Amino acid sequence: MIRVLLADDEHLIRGAVAALLGLEPDLEIVAEAGRGDEVAAAVAEHDPDVAVLDIEMPGADGLTVSEELNASGARCAVCILTSFGRPGYLRRAMAAGVRGFVAKDAPTQELAAAIRKIHGGGRYLDAELAAGAMAAGDNPLTAREREILRLTGTGTETARIATRLHLSEGTVRNYLSTAMAKLGESNRAAAFQAAREMGWI
Repeated sequence: MIRVLLADDEHLIRGAVAALLGLEPDLEIVAEAGRGDEVAAAVAEHDPDVAVLDIEMPGADGLTVSEELNASGARCAVCILTSFGRPGYLRRAMAAGVRGFVAKDAPTQELAAAIRKIHGGGRYLDAELAAGAMAAGDNPLTAREREILRLTGTGTETARIATRLHLSEGTVRNYLSTAMAKLGESNRAAAFQAAREMGWI
């Protein structure tokens, strides 16, 4: 049996996916989580073979959870399940060691096949998402630009960002200006939105 952990904050979707996967003779749902920050504890407690994670979850998004699991050396393979086809998500997921990337509207049989394939050591990438990621090219933003844009997007003021990152306010403004130029946007809010839509932050 392949032991599966399922994390999705939408209870109806999680319940339906769990029920359908549970009908597969070789798959067993051993744990469910409704928040990203519950996944690490559930992985430690239930030792799943595969963790199927939604991207958009409260507490921590699926990509952040994937990065944390990868950094902690968790043995489970990760499959991302998402309705968001943002190209940057796929690249970030691959960098975090994610082995599967499946669209949320895919048939259950496709998700089951993806789980089997990544459990066997392979990779499973939704063809449309992979094509979109290749067409979009690399993320032009540096790690620091991404960090500052992310904080700006949460409404954090320049002075607080500077204090938090141990930078001068002028340096923070310079990073923001560079990020805006790279993204072709005239203000911070638009730059944040553009980067988010591409999955770059």
